[in-house]
Amino acid sequence: MTIDLRNRIALVTGASRGIGYFTALELAKAGAHVIACARTVGGLEELDDAIKAIGGSATLVPFDITDMAAIDKLGASIFERWGKLDILVANAGILGVISPLAHVEAKVFEKVMTTNVTSMWRLIRSLEPLLVRSDGGRALLLSSGVATNPRAFWGAYAMSKAAVETMGRIWAEEMAHTNLKINLVNPGATRTAMRAQAMPGEDPETLPHPSEIAEKILPLMSPEMTESGKLFVVRENRFVEYRLPA
Repeated sequence: MTIDLRNRIALVTGASRGIGYFTALELAKAGAHVIACARTVGGLEELDDAIKAIGGSATLVPFDITDMAAIDKLGASIFERWGKLDILVANAGILGVISPLAHVEAKVFEKVMTTNVTSMWRLIRSLEPLLVRSDGGRALLLSSGVATNPRAFWGAYAMSKAAVETMGRIWAEEMAHTNLKINLVNPGATRTAMRAQAMPGEDPETLPHPSEIAEKILPLMSPEMTESGKLFVVRENRFVEYRLPA
């Protein structure tokens, strides 16, 4: 299936490495102009080189996702330059620590929540007016399997992703009367730096490469995609419905 995203503007957070990097590259391959956001300038420059090598185009925006004022300025800058935003891939996030809940330091817990939850809300607040101006706005919020299947010692991260999923579902309901479609994505265990931090003894070669994840989620950003308010499970390559407890 060929996805045509020519004349589309796509913003990807956490674009300097991992799933964000390869999703940005896939978007560029499909013809979108990519606004690539991340803290790491070197990683963004490598992405820019890779996008140019395939004949694509990108705008690099190096900033820390916890800088709320910068998120607000980002929305204003996009409006001034393009007047709309077609695609949002909210990928940036941190793990924190793998630790018993009672042992997590307050500053670590707060950083996870600020990075993974508060910044997501701020992105929605800043970018929603731009996304609804698109004739086919699409937003993907990256989640995790521990959001709905919590595991011991993954407390702060799991809670943050559960909050992201609830946020995304609320946002999808609020936008049901518009062309904007919003979905959550569970990529599953992937060969990334975050996974290595969480599971240092794991053989990364046993896990899918982030480029494989990017290829699977690209169709979710097509103007033809009609699903909204659902969870896309990459390992199963399908959407699943949210259900009330049995």
